[in-house]
Amino acid sequence: MKPIWFALAIFLGVTLNMNAATSISITSPAFQGGGDIPAKFTCNGTNVSPGLQISGVPNEAKSLVLIVDDPDAPRGLFTHWIVWNIDPKTTQVAENSAPAGAVQGTSDFGKRNYGGPCPPSGTHRYFFKIFALDTKLDLKPSARRAELDAAITISASNNSLRVVVSPICV
Repeated sequence: MKPIWFALAIFLGVTLNMNAATSISITSPAFQGGGDIPAKFTCNGTNVSPGLQISGVPNEAKSLVLIVDDPDAPRGLFTHWIVWNIDPKTTQVAENSAPAGAVQGTSDFGKRNYGGPCPPSGTHRYFFKIFALDTKLDLKPSARRAELDAAITISASNNSLRVVVSPICV
């Protein structure tokens, strides 16, 4: 099978209580940041979610949010996976699974699960983002990205959380 080449970047960053800087991070044993996503995790493979490792979660965190998206899609930002209310004690997410007890929202594929990269042409970047929140989100399981983004913004506007997205690798 012809390998699929995708640029991958893992983005993250969170500041809780407006002053306490953190070093939260997300990585995958399946690929390196800035590298290629193996075909197994794409629509040309078995389309399973990669295993993920989370570290550096602030003690104040009450939940985590995971977002996987593609900013290079022909019609703009395309969301492949959104998961919220992840237990902040979570350090690993197994391949082909969502974190236990978390809620998977509706992706731009119209499904409530991981949808791997499946670009029409060209090089696409895929961002795996992790956010630490000092609250759990009260969203319907059918919620889409816009509703999730609004919930995170509302939390941030309460001065209890400021999300700072910064690259760790490109």
